[in-house]
Amino acid sequence: MFIWSRNRSELQKLQDTYCKLMKSSYKISLRDKNKSDELHRRANQILNQIEILKTTQE
Repeated sequence: MFIWSRNRSELQKLQDTYCKLMKSSYKISLRDKNKSDELHRRANQILNQIEILKTTQE
């Protein structure tokens, strides 16, 4: 039933996680700046991992 999720690469998983964190950060920013900043920091760490994976794949 969930076979399609197994075929995803590490890069795709990281990109999805990054996208979710950025959306959450934006939504929470209206209520809680500190939590929004923390989510944004985690998203930037994942973005760094994405860039590293892209350079190693090339």
